[in-house]
Amino acid sequence: MDLPDRSTDVENRLASAEGVAALDRAIAILDAFTTADRSLSLAGLAARTGLYKSTILRLANSLLRGQLLERLDDGRYRVGPAAFRLGALYQRSVVAVDILLPIMRDLSERSWESVAFYVRSGDVRTCLYRVESKHPIRYTIREGDVLPLLVGSGGRVLAAFSGQPGEPYETIRKTCHCLAVGDRDPDTAGVSAPVFGPGHILLGALTLAGPSTRVDAAFLQRMKRPLLEAAARATRAFGEDASLLEQASLAA
Repeated sequence: MDLPDRSTDVENRLASAEGVAALDRAIAILDAFTTADRSLSLAGLAARTGLYKSTILRLANSLLRGQLLERLDDGRYRVGPAAFRLGALYQRSVVAVDILLPIMRDLSERSWESVAFYVRSGDVRTCLYRVESKHPIRYTIREGDVLPLLVGSGGRVLAAFSGQPGEPYETIRKTCHCLAVGDRDPDTAGVSAPVFGPGHILLGALTLAGPSTRVDAAFLQRMKRPLLEAAARATRAFGEDASLLEQASLAA
């Protein structure tokens, strides 16, 4: 009876591990690009990835063949057209409710309060999705309800990231959130953050809210970071860079 070739098995496993490592490094090269970068030099890629230039050059050849990278006449690199095609495929496969509802449920579980997602409709806002609080006394808004735009934390976030001038909108754009107690309704309070899609397009506002007898300013301050983390998670799932929201969550 022939014995198994152990040396071949070891070689196959090593080759597989090397292939995974190479793929991880190639992904790191693509991840080095941000929405602010039109192109990056070899030195810039090395600085951002921590990889040797020789390694980047070797992997870049594969990425160039797959049109995931392009090399410009000045030797710099930019993301190639195949990445655009993959992004378009991803966008077509994304259903907003499948992204948002699990994130909203997690935030509601963590806070025990109601979570809503608002979108702007001209000079008003509409509640698109809703997860109810576990408390018997709750802030009740139904999906499809229409509310004013320039009052309430959700409306103010939508207005701020739609270009509304002045305060408090300048501050909201800097901090990526709005906390409001009794702004739209004297008996309710909430905190909201924006959710973005590809190209940094404003998709809507994620809002955590409840009765002001229970959801006071101190509670909302504690929930700012979880809310911003949820907004960043949703933004990443929609395919946009969430670094602005991530920085805001750390500052919260």
